[in-house]
Amino acid sequence: MEWTIIGLNILYAVMGVVLMFISYKIFDKLSPKIDFEEELKKGNLAVAIFIASIFISIALIIAGALN
Repeated sequence: MEWTIIGLNILYAVMGVVLMFISYKIFDKLSPKIDFEEELKKGNLAVAIFIASIFISIALIIAGALN
């Protein structure tokens, strides 16, 4: 088994998670009127679905960029 391939896969996974976190924080800063964390604590399902769709969209973009 190639250790370089395993190392690159781990590196890409870490990069993907970091980029996802940074993208979410940027999106959070761009929409200051909505407190996503507070709405999630209230149990707002619409906000949860919206954030999930943002994560899926960002993940698709990052996956395309890393390949």
